[in-house]
Amino acid sequence: MTTLMVADDHPLFREAIAAVIATGLPGCRLLEADSLAQAMHEAQRHEASLDLLLLDLGLPDAAGLDGLARLRDALPDLPVAILSAEQDRRTVLEAIELGAVGYIPKSTPRDDLLAALDRILEGHLYLPPQVMRRPPPTRHDSPPAPLDDRLTRLTEKQLEVLEALGHGASNKGIARKLGIAETTVKTHVSAILRRLGVTSRIQAVLLAGELDLAAYLASRRGR
Repeated sequence: MTTLMVADDHPLFREAIAAVIATGLPGCRLLEADSLAQAMHEAQRHEASLDLLLLDLGLPDAAGLDGLARLRDALPDLPVAILSAEQDRRTVLEAIELGAVGYIPKSTPRDDLLAALDRILEGHLYLPPQVMRRPPPTRHDSPPAPLDDRLTRLTEKQLEVLEALGHGASNKGIARKLGIAETTVKTHVSAILRRLGVTSRIQAVLLAGELDLAAYLASRRGR
């Protein structure tokens, strides 16, 4: 059984989300919290079965992205997606940098919301379409190398680290999953940014999101 938690201080919104999930994700178990403290308490109680926590950025005991940062520190392996009225591009990208596995605006239509949840639950990163769109290149920009060519510059371990980044994993979570030291993860991340020609984790994740990394890894191992 899939288990989700909605952490939002507006009862009517929680009821609306519960109704959408009940009809769109039959059999899904939904937990609710009206504060960060309650969300953390319930998440720790249900950590073994909780698949995703949907976090509002306007909780009374957490300012903006502070709640996400505190959740990631306390429960680094718990997938957390933002469900917020805030749609500023910078906020969205900062949330992903902090380890959110998705960012869903509250204005998202019902069917798109369900599609976003399906994508996140399948292990993919979800961002609003307007964030995923790249600005048009200027005439001074040199064309980037094809993505496939840039991925061939990465080692298999670096590809595994990049895939984990795309799932919103923290350095600590990646180290635990891959059985390596956290300092080694940091070294891999630095190398990934350099070899992909980007300057931040989120840019690397967005770039790699153009390919199915799991399929790419499988095909590369099969060579």
